[in-house]
Order: sequence, then C-alpha cells, then structure tokens
Amino acid sequence: QVQLVESGGGLVQAGGSLKLSCTTSRRAFSEHAVGWFRQAPGQEREFVSAISRSGGNTYYTDSVKGRFSISRDKAKNTVTLQMNGLKPEDTAVYYCASKRTILTATPDLQPGWYDYWGQGTQVTVSS
Repeated sequence: QVQLVESGGGLVQAGGSLKLSCTTSRRAFSEHAVGWFRQAPGQEREFVSAISRSGGNTYYTDSVKGRFSISRDKAKNTVTLQMNGLKPEDTAVYYCASKRTILTATPDLQPGWYDYWGQGTQVTVSS
C-alpha cells in the first residue's frame, strides 16, 4: 500500500532545476517530520534533507546546501524539495519519508528512524 507519493522527477541538464513533491492522505501528516533520501545504483541510501513538524527547522546534507530547499504546505499535505543547480552526481532515485513526532523533535539523518516511505522518483542529471 502506498503511504507517501513522490512526484516531479525527470531528466535535466547540469545546472538545471527540478521540484520534487511528497504528498499523502494519511491523517495527522502535519504532525510528522519529513525527510528526503536518495539512492544511486550501487550506492547506499543517503540523507538529503529534512524538515521539522512545524516547518520551522530545515536540514541539509553538505553536498546540497545552497542548492536545495525544503518546505511544506500543511493545508495541502505536501512537502516540496526545490533542487537548483543540479549536478550529475545528484542522479538517483529520491524518496520521501516521514515519522510522527512531538512538536520539538529534530528529524534524524538515518533512514531507519522513519516509519513511512514513498515509492521513489527518478532524478537524472546529464552532463
């Protein structure tokens, strides 16, 4: 059963932009912290970005700082990852994940911390 749904992936040239979205019909999604992870062929799944339950705190892995921006729209049950200045090394399947938390919880960088996952969306950046 689909828990979260990602969209917005595609093929883009280096330096281009994509906007990924994560949505759900799950109840109380506004009470969840949300993270984005990516996995390239032959590589381990890695943390990309996360946003707190309130949306007031955001986190990024060093390689995407200054290029990616995460935000959420609680009314639409949507979390967005805006990706600018894309590089070939950003090529991967991108997954969103969530976990219901207390208000002040800090999202974790480890995928095992999250309870709910989407099916993934492919992002391919050509050189």
